[in-house]
Amino acid sequence: MAPQMPPGRPGNLTPEQEVKLREFWQITMKVFGVYEASPPEPNGATSPRSATIDPADAGNKKRRSRLHMFKRRNHDKDTDSESVSTSGAVTPSDLSSLSIADDDDKYGQTKDFKAAMANSTPEDLRKTFWSMVKHDHPDALLLRFLRARKWDVDKALVMLISTMHWRAEEMHVDDDIIRRGEAGMLEDSKSSDAKTKKEGEDFMAQIRLGKSYLHGVDNEGRPMCIVRVRLHRQGEQSEQSLERYTVYTIETARMLLRPPVDTATIVFDMTGFSMANMDYTPVKFMIKCFEANYPESLGAVLVHKAPWIFQGIWSIIRGWLDPVVAGKVHFTKSTEELESYIPRSQIPTELGGDENWVYNYIEPNPSENAAHADIAARGRLLASRSELVRKYEGTVLGWIHAAEELKEKESEKVIEEAREARNAIAEELKRNYWEADPYLRARTFYDRTGVLGKDGRLQFYPEKEEKGKQETEPPKAVENETSADDVD
Repeated sequence: MAPQMPPGRPGNLTPEQEVKLREFWQITMKVFGVYEASPPEPNGATSPRSATIDPADAGNKKRRSRLHMFKRRNHDKDTDSESVSTSGAVTPSDLSSLSIADDDDKYGQTKDFKAAMANSTPEDLRKTFWSMVKHDHPDALLLRFLRARKWDVDKALVMLISTMHWRAEEMHVDDDIIRRGEAGMLEDSKSSDAKTKKEGEDFMAQIRLGKSYLHGVDNEGRPMCIVRVRLHRQGEQSEQSLERYTVYTIETARMLLRPPVDTATIVFDMTGFSMANMDYTPVKFMIKCFEANYPESLGAVLVHKAPWIFQGIWSIIRGWLDPVVAGKVHFTKSTEELESYIPRSQIPTELGGDENWVYNYIEPNPSENAAHADIAARGRLLASRSELVRKYEGTVLGWIHAAEELKEKESEKVIEEAREARNAIAEELKRNYWEADPYLRARTFYDRTGVLGKDGRLQFYPEKEEKGKQETEPPKAVENETSADDVD
């Protein structure tokens, strides 16, 4: 039996959640500058003024604030009615005057949101969003932010835009960390510039050591990240290289997620831990990543064999965590306790399990990212993606307008038709991404070892699967060979 899609995901939404998703798409379309007050063209495409995701055009547009586009909604607690603009389109609340309590905005996301809105063009934001989608269902990406903000559309938008700002302007996730990858860091480690060389060496030292690695799945089918805390020493790597390594690991783990599994499990192996291994700065950064920039991505956190001195440290760390995230943290003291979350056959032997696998880093192949130089092929695939994006946006706009026209008479048939149309294009977008992936993303250790294969194929235990395949395949027939001595 196929695993069931968890609640709040595409295909498993309540009617109320479906409405929230539609509202989120509507406001997002306005931010991206592709919202239309009237229904889109019958073929599902948006009007010609809708921009493509070609980055070459983004820099030619005037940067200006678009906070004025948001009109104030009447927040009368006795009515659910919304104000209507002169165009007839429903308008969201005035986000330029959002008031978020300090406990709801501990990472300053409102400030980042306003900065992004003031300094980025609609196409800049649109390009960043669709770059962030990758192989995911676009609805699923938006739903992560809605669930993280308890279905509050305004707060979800602030979180989404601030995350996009973080990815594009602060961390340069897609155009640097993912695009250059391990090979880029290896190249930097040989640079004549001292700072560049240091950052490259620090990154490569961590990945060669296997300070953390992705291997196998837990009881819920979630990819696992094993963090060997004893291998970290405060001050050995720069803060920047630690952050880059953290984001790189999270983004690589994201490549291993397939619906209905959309979260991962982290196992902190505390074997041999001492105070020399404790470093609060990268811990704070990791917490921020999952709470602010990768919402709803953690399935479970297992802290294995923590010594007694960690109790005081945990009391500090727990105070930094959102209660929902803190509730996902579990402590295990033995392999038997670890088996409550991971099958013993899939627990690495270094953690006391039966999975006889050891992390041995394989260096990048000099030619493994050769596809990056094929600009023509990359351009063709991105052009196809632009068309698919426009089609998807067209189906979203059609869904929004149909709902506006039907109001309370909206039928399940309309919802289902809109869902099916989006799902069909989402599948095309996913296929297109994996075709374009070699031209966009540098190969990783997991590409080299066969965990992540062509077209996104996954083999979490490639050596076992290959061995099992060889054992079940019938022996190949051997043709009789005739030697010269047999010829009369």
